[in-house]
Amino acid sequence: MRSPVSLCVPPRVHARRLMVRIAATLALVAAIAGCGPLGDPSKPIPTALIPAQGKAERLVVVLPGRGDDLAALRRSGMVEAIHEAWPDADVLLAELAIRYYQGGDAAKRLHDEVVAPARTRGYREVWLGGASMGGMGTLLYDKFYPGDADGLFLLAPYLGDRPILEEIMRAGGVAQWDPGPVQEMSDDTWQRELWRHIQSWQQDPAKARNVWMATGDRDRLRDANAILAPVLPPEQVLVRPGGHDWTVWTPATREILIAADGARGRD
Repeated sequence: MRSPVSLCVPPRVHARRLMVRIAATLALVAAIAGCGPLGDPSKPIPTALIPAQGKAERLVVVLPGRGDDLAALRRSGMVEAIHEAWPDADVLLAELAIRYYQGGDAAKRLHDEVVAPARTRGYREVWLGGASMGGMGTLLYDKFYPGDADGLFLLAPYLGDRPILEEIMRAGGVAQWDPGPVQEMSDDTWQRELWRHIQSWQQDPAKARNVWMATGDRDRLRDANAILAPVLPPEQVLVRPGGHDWTVWTPATREILIAADGARGRD
């Protein structure tokens, strides 16, 4: 069954725009029934900046899951968890909701409206992460702006539908999987091209040096996350008790940031 968006996508739409649009639509279809924040792409991405406890050296940008708005992100405890791990970090919550993805330029807008302006403020590091749909958005950002963020944290990221996951598993994993020739993005190929990008991390491990993932042992996306896990250094994959919610992701984010500093030899 073709996704609803495929009925109205112009045939020559730019690959990046098409991929982001389709990814968001499939994330919506795959999510639990219910209606979360949709967003208004005619306006700037809603953000909330919560400053560091002292002088800010770093910025952590947090993207929402499908059902989250800024208030939900604030209630999640992510700000407090990040500040516990990194007191020198400003936290920027960015409500990149469904319709920003459907607008076709979510990654570009995230870059132009959030990440690039942050760079001009002189942060020595900018980290980007998100949960579920936000994890997918983080991966899309890295595909379109590879290496632009100094670190990524993926919280139970949405990674596509069963057919592509089963194909990769039948091949024996991402390393053995043959994605075939690079293709123009379409509703039939975007998941393959996203996984091709993930595979590039395994082919060049330096790309995964600052990529972390956390998921619950009962998360509904755990099978897909398990396929991604071998691409990352084992110590950068956290599996914690729980399901698909912030009670897992918030403390895991704190662990990730503390561990990231430890890996780089900071006190």
